[in-house]
Amino acid sequence: MWLVQDADTRIYILGTMHALPPRTEWATGPVADAIAAADELVMELSPAEVEKAGDEFKQLARRSAPLAIADRLSGQPLAGYRALEDRGARWDGDKLDDWALVILMGQHAARKAELSTADGVETGLTRKFKAAGKPVAGLETAQGQLMLFETLDDATQRALLVRAAAGADKAPAEVANMTAAWRRGDVAALERIVNEDVDAVPAARKALIADRNRRWSAWAARRMDRPGTVLMAVGAGHMVGDDGVPALLAAKGFEVRRVQ
Repeated sequence: MWLVQDADTRIYILGTMHALPPRTEWATGPVADAIAAADELVMELSPAEVEKAGDEFKQLARRSAPLAIADRLSGQPLAGYRALEDRGARWDGDKLDDWALVILMGQHAARKAELSTADGVETGLTRKFKAAGKPVAGLETAQGQLMLFETLDDATQRALLVRAAAGADKAPAEVANMTAAWRRGDVAALERIVNEDVDAVPAARKALIADRNRRWSAWAARRMDRPGTVLMAVGAGHMVGDDGVPALLAAKGFEVRRVQ
C-alpha cells in the first residue's frame, strides 16, 4: 500500500488480490488504519458493476461462429487444454472467443489453488465500507473492462490463449506463488511474476496494464484537487514497475511513499 498526499488530501493506494484463500488476514496494521480513515472506497469496479460482470461476460464471450479448439491450438497447448477438459472443465470452448477461454482458465487455476473471490480483498473492503455507511465507487464498468479483452486483435488473443493453455498444468502453482508474494509484501517478486506473464504479449500488456495505469493515475491526480481521504484498491499487478500507479503519480510530482 502507498500513500499519496498533499495539504488536504490523502489517497491510500492498495494493491489487492481479487481472490484469496479462506481466512486470509490482510486488513491489519496500516491497512486497517487506512480503512478506518478513508471517507470513500474506489475500486476497479463498483459493487453494482461486479454484479453485472457475469451477464456481460456471457454476452461478449460467444463467437459469432464456432471454431474448433483443435483449429486454434496444437501440440503442447492443445494437450494442456484437453487435460483441463479431462479434469472436468466444461466450457463449450468451440463457441467462445480466445480471450474468454483465457479468463476461464485463469479462474480454473485460482480454484485449483483454493482461492476464492468471496475471500478476496475487494469483497472484504466492500463489506467493511458498506457496514460503515461509506460510499463505494468504481474506476471502470464491467462491460468496459471486458471490452479491453474483446477489442484485442486476433493475433494477440490467440497468443494469450496459446500461452495459457501451454502453461495450464503449472498455473495453479504460479497463482499460489503470486499470492504468497503479495502476502509477504514482496514487490520485487510480484514485479517479476507480472512481467513474466504479460511481457510475452506486448499488446496485451499495453491494453490490460499500462494504459489502465495511466488512466488510474490521472484519476488520482484529479482527485487530489479535492480534500478528503480515499482508499483506492486495484489489482496488485498495477502497483509494480516504472509504469505502476505509484511510480506514475510520483512522476507527476506528487509525494508518494509506501506505507505497508
